[in-house]
This record gives sequence, structure tokens and C-alpha cells, in this order.
Amino acid sequence: MVPGQPGFIAALSDRFFLCGLQDGLYRFDPVQGHCLKLVEVEPDLPGNRINDGFVDPHGRLWFGTMDDAETAVSGSLYQMSESGKLSRRDAGYVITNGPAMSPDARTLYHADTVRRLIYAFDVGLDGVLFDKRIFARISGSGFPDGMAVDADGFVWIALFGGARIERWSADGVLADVVQFPCANITKLAFGGDDLRNVYVTTAWKGLTPEERDRQPLAGGLFLFRAPASGLSQPACSKVV
Repeated sequence: MVPGQPGFIAALSDRFFLCGLQDGLYRFDPVQGHCLKLVEVEPDLPGNRINDGFVDPHGRLWFGTMDDAETAVSGSLYQMSESGKLSRRDAGYVITNGPAMSPDARTLYHADTVRRLIYAFDVGLDGVLFDKRIFARISGSGFPDGMAVDADGFVWIALFGGARIERWSADGVLADVVQFPCANITKLAFGGDDLRNVYVTTAWKGLTPEERDRQPLAGGLFLFRAPASGLSQPACSKVV
């Protein structure tokens, strides 16, 4: 058991994992089942928690924070450099989600869940973000949750409450939709020998008893095959 609500987990450069929990970054030892707090995040905002995160090709960690009550605009996007320095790169979110990066590591994608927007940023060599712009607007049902990018540069967006994953081209055009038998799609990740297996998590949070009866697979783990391979996920290169 970990000491707080987990937002993400990422590999470290050794046998440990890095976990974003309620109040900070922790090193998790899967053999001993032990968590060690490494960095406290936003101690001045006790109503916030860490949400989604990922590691870019340079080994830098990106993650977001959010208001746990899902009402205050108190969330931010953070990046940890190779030297272990934690920097706030963007702010003004109720719920942050799905940081992901293009294959050339020059564009970062980030979800503003409540506004139902996906932003794109140019990424400098030092990890600084600039030229923030709207990449995609979600229409129809659902809110953008976890994301991933494939080797062809398409952005895959899980839609909480939308019963689907959308695949968008790098120029912001909706190219494909994968439908699911349950509403709350939370995250996807590429795996398998050819990185074309897509593993998808779902949730039954917020569903009424009647909706749970109609969606018996809600909360399950799904698998489908993608038309393109995903991007390998490196280990986080530095943690203070």
C-alpha cells in the first residue's frame, strides 16, 4: 500500500519506480513494498494532488497537479530536469492530464480536462515551453484524460465519460476513433514486442448503480492493436 492517492508511475534508471502520489514524488521499491518521499510538491496547496505524468526521450519527468475537489483553478504543469530541478512550466488548470510528446521531442501535448482542450507547446532544448496553442477541441461527450503519441506522430486521447479513444494527426485533424463498451476511459499505453499493443485502463467512478449494471466491464483493463507502433518510454534519468 502506498501513502496516498497515486497519479502516475514511471521507471527509474535502476530497479525502483517513481510514483507521483498525493503530496509529492516518491521512490517505490517493488521488492520491499516501500515508498520513500523524494520531493514534496505544492505544500502550500493542501487541496491539490499530483495527477498524470510521463518521461520524455531526454529522461526528464513531466507531470501535472490538480484540485482534488475538481473546482479550483490551482493546477500546474511541472518538469524535472536531468539535474533534478523541479520547474513549473504552465499553470491555470482545474484538472491537468496526459502530458505526452511528439517523436522528435519538439512538441509537448497537455490536456486541460475541464475546458476539454488539448494544448501543444514547442519545447526548447532546456525543457522550457513556448508558443502555447490549442491543438484540439473535444466535441461530443467526454473529457480528455490520459494521452500517448505513436511513432507516426498521431496523438491518442482517452476520453473520460466519452466511451472512446480519439486519434489525432500532428496537424490537429481527428483521424480515427476506438469505441469502448464503458464510458470512463482513463489512460492508454503502448506495449508488446512491436509496441503495437495498446493497453487501456477504465473506471467506474461516478457511475450510478444502474450505469454500472449496464457497463459490467467498467473498471477493467482493455487491449487492442494499433495501426502504428508506440514510442518506447525511457526511465527517469534523475531524481533528487
